[in-house]
Amino acid sequence: MILKLQKRDQHGKNKVDKLRQEGLVPGVVYSKGEEAVSVTVVEKDLVKAYEVNGLSNIFKADLDGAQKDLLIKEIQKHPFKNQILHFDAYLIDMTQKIRVTIPVVLEGRDSIKAQPSVIMQIIDSIEIECLPGDLPSEAVVNVVDMQIGDNMTVADLDIAGNDKIHIHVEPEEVVAVLSEPQEENLEETDEEVSAEVPTVAETKAKEEE
Repeated sequence: MILKLQKRDQHGKNKVDKLRQEGLVPGVVYSKGEEAVSVTVVEKDLVKAYEVNGLSNIFKADLDGAQKDLLIKEIQKHPFKNQILHFDAYLIDMTQKIRVTIPVVLEGRDSIKAQPSVIMQIIDSIEIECLPGDLPSEAVVNVVDMQIGDNMTVADLDIAGNDKIHIHVEPEEVVAVLSEPQEENLEETDEEVSAEVPTVAETKAKEEE
């Protein structure tokens, strides 16, 4: 899919609100060594591109008739309406390395064999550096065979062995931990409550003091 962008001159809240009413989303495209360009895009096209490519994939964009490689960096959504308010994107030079943050995915977290158990994800995203053509959409670690007390670290991620990708996090950093579920001791709780409630004899003795 090629996302069609158009340069815009409209600025200010009223003009931007009017664009949104027309189904357009205002945005800014940045590029190294050049001034940022204000643009608009059809909202439904941006939604489709975002759903397909996410924030960590590069896709093609048509900017006033010139085809560019683009990376969406941020999408601002309305707090309660199903509407995109603004987006930021960067033009990419495919020959230059880029530094981006990608999500960390725990594959098979709903099918962990060791049960009962609780999986805790410590790292949700990770910063990496690579050429645009080598950019992964996510970093994955399979947790299906984890045992109680096991840790998964950055070194266990699928991208950790890829020489084309530099991870800006230490390999020993913990990504996920599997532990036993914490059960409350109801008997202790009942005993504590009982100890706090005075008996009839204790109440009577207190009144006679």
